[in-house]
Amino acid sequence: MPPLARRRLLHALPRGARALHTPPTPTPGVLACRLASRAVVRFAGPEAARFLHSLLTNDLLSAFAASGAASPQRYAPARGPAAPAYAALLTPQGRFLYDLFLYRPPPPSQMLDRTGSAPETGEAPEGDPQEVLADVDAAEVDDLVACFKRYRLRSKVEIDNVSENFACWQRFGHNVVHTDPSTQEPEAQSIGWGQGVDHAGESAAQGNGHGWQWLKDPRLDYLGYRGIFPADTIPPLVESDKEADERHYQLWRIENGVAEGSTEIPKGETIPLEYNLAGLNAISFEKGCYIGQELIARTHHRGVIRKRLMPMKFVDENGQELEQAVTPGSEVVDEASGKKIGTVNTALGSRGMGLLRLEEALKPGSALRIGDNRDVRVQAIKPDWWPAEWTQVLQQQSAAA
Repeated sequence: MPPLARRRLLHALPRGARALHTPPTPTPGVLACRLASRAVVRFAGPEAARFLHSLLTNDLLSAFAASGAASPQRYAPARGPAAPAYAALLTPQGRFLYDLFLYRPPPPSQMLDRTGSAPETGEAPEGDPQEVLADVDAAEVDDLVACFKRYRLRSKVEIDNVSENFACWQRFGHNVVHTDPSTQEPEAQSIGWGQGVDHAGESAAQGNGHGWQWLKDPRLDYLGYRGIFPADTIPPLVESDKEADERHYQLWRIENGVAEGSTEIPKGETIPLEYNLAGLNAISFEKGCYIGQELIARTHHRGVIRKRLMPMKFVDENGQELEQAVTPGSEVVDEASGKKIGTVNTALGSRGMGLLRLEEALKPGSALRIGDNRDVRVQAIKPDWWPAEWTQVLQQQSAAA
């Protein structure tokens, strides 16, 4: 375990009550971690992509087609895999059930061989993907598979939990934030994809004969790169001293105000727009029908979201960070009025996330605290990635009132 992990992660804590024993410090450089909290489900069959597209909040057919070649060529250079898509499955009432990162594995004809040359193509143009891999919440994987099987009906798609064969990884940190339009990790673009191959990198990656690759996290540049890799391999660019405990990644997400999985996004009760899923590229407002679309469209076109998930910091009256002082479920109250303005849903050391009323949380000079502990003050933080209109509309309506 790296020194940072030894300092900050003294022992494992159960999900839902996670806390650190030392104050969080900025993540140095680039870290990578295997996500034990995530599992992999395979959707296979000629109707796999259309089946998912009809159920989920995002436009998967457009996402997968965006990386497609216009027409196959003999000896054509291999192209990289399609960018992953982020989406959610909702209840018919528009409440959140599961989030999914969806990957289209490249067909064998587009994978480089061990010499770095593209194999001959020349086959008929591809139709919809025959296989889609989904990175999902491991705690919910059995329920998720059962839920999708209920929706399958006569669709030609097989649905299987393949977590024994695959693992999910995240590469993140201050130095991994990207602005390049490519979907691939810049340092990894020469490993396993493209017209050349880095043989040293290939031997370190071990799984490149299968075409596995780091790809941009589809939610935010801040979050770095994500990928599904064979369970028995270490992904490319992962050095032993840079492999971190998953809670480093959780803290990175918390500081950026990004929830993940059905523990942090309460299953069956959450309105996705309040948890910022539209801003995280999980929802298409242009695609056709999907389960729960009516509530999402109505809320979106109304134009005002009064509560949103926000990152927060827990401090004392002197502004010093407090460790292990707050548990999920704690109420956040406005000290002046004594009214509840939200609830903490995730706490990790001195940081957390909670669903807060924006008007009170962002009011200049507001003083917030934990309801059952007057000694713990709450500093609500507006993430840098939030679109300006999220708060401008609310400010305009408040001024008019």
